[in-house]
Amino acid sequence: MKSIERVFHEIEEQNPNWSSYLCFAETIRVRNFKEKTIRSWFHKLVDPQDYAKDEKKAILRFLLTFKEY
Repeated sequence: MKSIERVFHEIEEQNPNWSSYLCFAETIRVRNFKEKTIRSWFHKLVDPQDYAKDEKKAILRFLLTFKEY
């Protein structure tokens, strides 16, 4: 299991009421993952029902800046 996936599932387990998007955002906040990794795993870990398709690019842009905080 990849590092980002392992951290995501740990956060998901600790916060069962959070959406997959919130778990993913917390995952990249607590670890410094590269842009390519974030983009790739976003599609694999975040449920498409957690965001509007037309907002996907904006969400990814936000997540890429969010990781810097």
